[in-house]
Amino acid sequence: MAGTFSIFRGCGDMTLLVVGASGFLGAEVCRQAVAAGQSVVGTYHSAAVGVPGVAPRRLDVTDRAAVRALLTEVRPDAVVSTSYRVDDWRVTADGAGNVAYAAAEVGARLVHLSSDAVHGGRPLPYADDDVPTPVNAYGAAKAAAETAVRAVDPGAALVRTSLIVGEGSKQIQLCRDALAGRATLFTDELRCPIDVADLAAAVLELVPSGYAGPLNVAGPDPVSRAELGLLLARRFGLDTAALKTISGSAAGVVRPTDVRLDSSRAAGLLRTRLRGVTELLA
Repeated sequence: MAGTFSIFRGCGDMTLLVVGASGFLGAEVCRQAVAAGQSVVGTYHSAAVGVPGVAPRRLDVTDRAAVRALLTEVRPDAVVSTSYRVDDWRVTADGAGNVAYAAAEVGARLVHLSSDAVHGGRPLPYADDDVPTPVNAYGAAKAAAETAVRAVDPGAALVRTSLIVGEGSKQIQLCRDALAGRATLFTDELRCPIDVADLAAAVLELVPSGYAGPLNVAGPDPVSRAELGLLLARRFGLDTAALKTISGSAAGVVRPTDVRLDSSRAAGLLRTRLRGVTELLA
């Protein structure tokens, strides 16, 4: 990731606003940006921002006036928008539109974080420009967020990513819980996990770029959550006897199954190497 840092430093003195800086990805974006010598303002809603060197600001992204007021005050050169809430359309969809509108008003470069949840699942990998086909409320909210961002700012980069892993991630904790018999992992949902550090570096590399539109940024290895749990067990020598698994159809959930993101465009565009989960947990 050293190449990514040098590219970001090349932007000179810039102010970066990270919306959702108290989240897993947002915090890592902040850490890397601070390490690269940038001035970073990070927003939070409830949990405080715990990254040294970041100027924390409380923000409710559903409050359009508050979003505009903050961006008018900070006047960031770039905005990385990571905030979402799985069960709240206003945060995930409306909030993204509010941030995009305010960023466009102050002329800030926008990198918006989207998700593979915009897709409904199919046997073939999804390309960057494939049209969203959501099958549940969260996927629909993320698709609506993309539509709002592109309508307001056609020059924004929309990063479609997958399961974010790394120490402290919800995905890794879920796998640990399942290995301890406290949770259940699905066997029929293929995703392309990506390390949080790789994703944050890729996002920061996109900030000074001119890339516009959707870009798949995920790892190259498609695995189910059950397979992810087994990889984790092998990596740390954990017992798999208590591992609980089930298919999504048997559990009666409405979620996309096979959602593999083809990230070859990102791999050719970025210096950041997007490592696969088999390498990460080798």
